[in-house]
Amino acid sequence: MPSSSFPHFLKDHDVILGEGAVIERLKRECGLELDPHIVNAAYVYEDKKRAVLERIYREYLDIGMTSGLPMMLSTPTWRASRERIKLAGHSERAVNADNFRFLEDLRNSCGDYAGKVVICGLMSCRGDAYNPADRLSEQAAYGFHSWQAGKLAETGVDLLMAATLPALSEAIGLAAAQAATGKPYIISFVLRPQGTLLDDTPLKDAIATIDAKVDPKPLAYLANCTHASFFRSAITHQHNDTPLVRNRIIGLLANTAALEPEALDDSENLIAENPEAFGNDVARLRDEFGLTILGGCCGTDERHIGALAQNLIS
Repeated sequence: MPSSSFPHFLKDHDVILGEGAVIERLKRECGLELDPHIVNAAYVYEDKKRAVLERIYREYLDIGMTSGLPMMLSTPTWRASRERIKLAGHSERAVNADNFRFLEDLRNSCGDYAGKVVICGLMSCRGDAYNPADRLSEQAAYGFHSWQAGKLAETGVDLLMAATLPALSEAIGLAAAQAATGKPYIISFVLRPQGTLLDDTPLKDAIATIDAKVDPKPLAYLANCTHASFFRSAITHQHNDTPLVRNRIIGLLANTAALEPEALDDSENLIAENPEAFGNDVARLRDEFGLTILGGCCGTDERHIGALAQNLIS
């Protein structure tokens, strides 16, 4: 699907199924070592790790095919910035492009269903995604993130997405870097139940500020790494119960644990919600808030996404 058509793809579908956890499953479920700099972005270069990565993505694709729901997959490039790629010793490789080709090959193997799968080029903040004190300034963020945004835009990704963003200043610069590529793009925040980003900026203010400062503005906004109950609380908070938030927030990639992000990040044990309860709870958000993109984040696996899909088509 040509990337220019993603806004039309979004308008044409009432709901799009998101993938579930990938990075967390590689570490907790499969016992594979994650690179300290680029996490799983180099898995495509090792046969054993590539096979495990492919299995996880295929599980999600199989759910999409079985349900008939359109699906959004994210490239394994969450930490594939130029700085991190250099630290990991992969400067001579086209890490972002190679990860897109990995997903593109999987998409192309799905026959007719391939036309219902979109691939987003995934990015995130420079530092700790759960520590807003690590945030970059707007200007520094634009300079830092422009390289990766450009590399992903050169591939065939259908859109760019910056996820697990804890702070407004870096989100503004990152959004500007994505906007400069000409690709449609989405910004996704981690939310507290009090209705703020992790840096205490009210969600309404964050959306209004980015929309005003960045041209073109994001196609839409998501929340990720946030439990469905926290999302409900954040969206209905008095600061955010506005048409702006309702119109601009279109999805959630949900956690299974109702924990603050810092507690979840520090947890040594996986807290996994019952898949049926997760699927029912997250699917209800479509009717409650008109959400379009629904999927999983920390704690989810193919069981949770399968249960979500069943609830979305029932």
